[in-house]
Amino acid sequence: MPTLDRHDNVFVLDLGDGENRFHPDWLASVDAALDEVEKAEGPRALVTAATGKFFSNGLDLEWLSAHADQQESYRGSVHELFARVLSLPVITVAALQGHTFAAGAMLSLAHDFRVMRADRGFWCLPEADINIPFTPGMSALIRSRLAPQTAHEAMVTGRRYGGSAAAAAGIVDRAVDEDAVRSTAVEIAEAQLSKAGETLGTIKARMYASVLDTLRDTADPLG
Repeated sequence: MPTLDRHDNVFVLDLGDGENRFHPDWLASVDAALDEVEKAEGPRALVTAATGKFFSNGLDLEWLSAHADQQESYRGSVHELFARVLSLPVITVAALQGHTFAAGAMLSLAHDFRVMRADRGFWCLPEADINIPFTPGMSALIRSRLAPQTAHEAMVTGRRYGGSAAAAAGIVDRAVDEDAVRSTAVEIAEAQLSKAGETLGTIKARMYASVLDTLRDTADPLG
């Protein structure tokens, strides 16, 4: 399960050491961690990381197939996570040490910056291959954070981007050695500590107003 630690003024949210799929309990744990970050005072920033082979493999499809009657509330929880990270009033950095797929890739895009391991691991939106269409909210998020040509290729072809290719495409900001992923993310966060606060939150909310509205549209279907 996710854990939150604080190193001076940088909060580090570790998503876990498994596939880190979006199980309802996992989502609740992440949400509680974001509560703590948001309620803290003074200079601060957030690094979201993970341990092991995966950053996140996205939606918990096994749980979802067994709880079809809860699809609407589940969709709302996933979309709210994206919306909350996108508009969080602190600088956020995703440290992608491993595979970052589907909703996990979308979660990374909701962060202000991304650092990825250069030599191993893929960033991928495989929805076209697994026959799960993007919701309008997901599409809006992706298109708001990627260049049009990159968004089109990633969404339509399901291309698996390695770290260097992801950096070249503007999906991530830096591609670094494995042992430098988290530390580089922390360095980026530390350089932006003073930005935390209401003004930053307002800037983000206004910049991504249409995306946030679409993500929070209760009529937005999942699949």
